[in-house]
Amino acid sequence: MSTVTETANLRLGDTAPDFTADSTQGPIEFHKWLGSSWCVFFSHPKDFTPVCTTELGEAAKRMPDFKKRGVKVLALSVDSAESHKKWSGDIEETQGCTVDYPIVGDESRAVANAYGMIHPKSLDSFTVRTVFIIDPQKKIRLTMTYPASTGRSFDEILRVIDSLQLVDGYKVATPVNWKDGQDVIIPPAVQDAEVLKRDYPKGFKTIKPYLRVTPQPNK
Repeated sequence: MSTVTETANLRLGDTAPDFTADSTQGPIEFHKWLGSSWCVFFSHPKDFTPVCTTELGEAAKRMPDFKKRGVKVLALSVDSAESHKKWSGDIEETQGCTVDYPIVGDESRAVANAYGMIHPKSLDSFTVRTVFIIDPQKKIRLTMTYPASTGRSFDEILRVIDSLQLVDGYKVATPVNWKDGQDVIIPPAVQDAEVLKRDYPKGFKTIKPYLRVTPQPNK
């Protein structure tokens, strides 16, 4: 059974609710388990469902990409951890992978409710398919909610992580469809000439006074 401190109306910048729950890898105390890592925490409506089977397999296949970025992966469904273990066998068989990250059992729906994963007009009492990206300070940095019929894009999840980790280290923003290695944007608030020279040594191009692009600083 899951235990959690209830939180409602989670928004970007809020602290991700802590919880203790069973999982396919044993009991998890979420904040302690997360430690100083980033986290992708994503929910599934129910075990033995087709779209989710492909997603959990893709997450397993992309573990080297997540580990390279210092990101832990955690999944959740409202079925039991024992059910998840049986489902993992199907995932590994059909998707050609090993599910080596934990899947949280949440039969009480305590975690799902704390994270706002229950959308009654969409899936009644089951969780919708939500993604949370959580940083090492346990802050929620992104949420994405998908309908049951549409599989997630893990390329997009990794792209967002790259952007978040970049902007945490440098005074930049990333433009539409940006990918790691491409030019980035200098925030309009940065105007001081000495700061521009110091923080953007590769120079920049002014397209409009509010739109300036510079090479990615850590490449």
